[in-house]
Amino acid sequence: MSISSALNTVQSIFNTTGYQSSVVSTNIANSGNSDYVRREASVTSTLAGAQIVKISRAQEDALLKQYLQSSSQDSAQQTLLSGLGDLQSILGGNDYETSPSTYLSAFQTALQTFAASPSDTTAGQSAVTAAQDLANSLNTASDAVQSVREDADAAIATQVGTLNTLLSQFQTANNAVKLATATGADTSAALDDREKILKQISSIVGISTSTRSNNDMVISTADGTTLFETVPRTVSFKATGTYVAGTEGNSVYIDGVALSPGEGSTTTAKGSLQALLQVRDEVAPTFQSQLDEIAKGLVQSFSETGSGSTQPGLFTWTTASGADGGTPSDTSGVIDGIAATITVNPAVIAGSGGDPMKLRDGSISGVTNLNPDGNSGFADNLNTLYSSLSVTRSFSADAGIGQTGSLVDYAGSSIGWLEQYRSDASTMSENTSAALSRSEQAYSNETGVNLDEELTKLLDIEQSYKAGTKILNTIEEMLQSLLDIAGTP
Repeated sequence: MSISSALNTVQSIFNTTGYQSSVVSTNIANSGNSDYVRREASVTSTLAGAQIVKISRAQEDALLKQYLQSSSQDSAQQTLLSGLGDLQSILGGNDYETSPSTYLSAFQTALQTFAASPSDTTAGQSAVTAAQDLANSLNTASDAVQSVREDADAAIATQVGTLNTLLSQFQTANNAVKLATATGADTSAALDDREKILKQISSIVGISTSTRSNNDMVISTADGTTLFETVPRTVSFKATGTYVAGTEGNSVYIDGVALSPGEGSTTTAKGSLQALLQVRDEVAPTFQSQLDEIAKGLVQSFSETGSGSTQPGLFTWTTASGADGGTPSDTSGVIDGIAATITVNPAVIAGSGGDPMKLRDGSISGVTNLNPDGNSGFADNLNTLYSSLSVTRSFSADAGIGQTGSLVDYAGSSIGWLEQYRSDASTMSENTSAALSRSEQAYSNETGVNLDEELTKLLDIEQSYKAGTKILNTIEEMLQSLLDIAGTP
């Protein structure tokens, strides 16, 4: 080997090891970055020596696809569970101390006590107070349910804004990938940026991707609607500021196609947007319907009949326009918002000039008086009212639980429905969380940085560098010997 050939070899070694050490150092610096995909400098040998051919990126499309799917499913399930937790808090947590069912049981007990001592004014006032507590619990629960819907609607608006921003950022990243591919430049950093944005998008809406020439990527939603193709497609939503029972929220439109809400406790939603729509449009309204059915049952059970007419008795309510709601019929179905306006008739509230004893005598509405003689021991009406809470009656199928049963049992079934829904969602959330963790780990194992491996590579590069140094030292010694020979007289 000539000296010039040896020098070329040394130069090749130094160039190659310098490039390799740069790549490895970058890997090590990003060992804690979950959005960084490992790089590797591919080396080949030529007559001129070793040289870097290209920078390889540890890309795993199949594992990335699985990760994006798991991310969408877990995001949806966790969002649904959060919404169900908000609804559970309306009932006072695990003991349900603020639930209508709890107050209904307390009211039934107060009625029984009053029936046992019908002449006791204090017992009568206690029964009326228990009725007020029951009505207030329905009012509060109804307002809270609508607040959950308002929060979900606001979250939808926020996420739509975020999604549009991410799609705009994706366009920039996608263009950078296409340009680097077309010019033969290293695409690794641009691909990392694009992939990072994909992960964020997948948590909002379920997606699938396809790659065209020049690494150009197209994004579609899980149902096949185009989300991005060269440019972002429009994602639109008009928020609704205030919700009352019966209010229908606006849809989210992607490229003109309405995004459907998820279904079921093990939700079919992909991404948080569909789960938020499910909470706003499916779960919360169903729970609201159950509250409305309880309120409707109370108005009916405590109505008074006389002179050919039926009028609300202990419980009254008002329509959306503020008019007296009257006594609902059995065939009226769910009356949206009755739980929000149900109240105790002022005619029995002592502090409002009323008389609690009208509850005993059945004369609250003024259409009848079951105790015209004013018998202080009259308890027939109180016993009838007490029993009415346990009498089998019909309920609307639109409320999502049993269509027949007593009012007390129905109120308990409402709690059971919500708890079963939440329990199933909680179990599924553990599964989706575990699936996401496994997908993330599998993807990280293939594309992430292993510090031990990178440090080992760094040691190998160091050995190559030392070999080049030794060759250079040998060349130096040879040149010095030649100079010494040439300088000898």
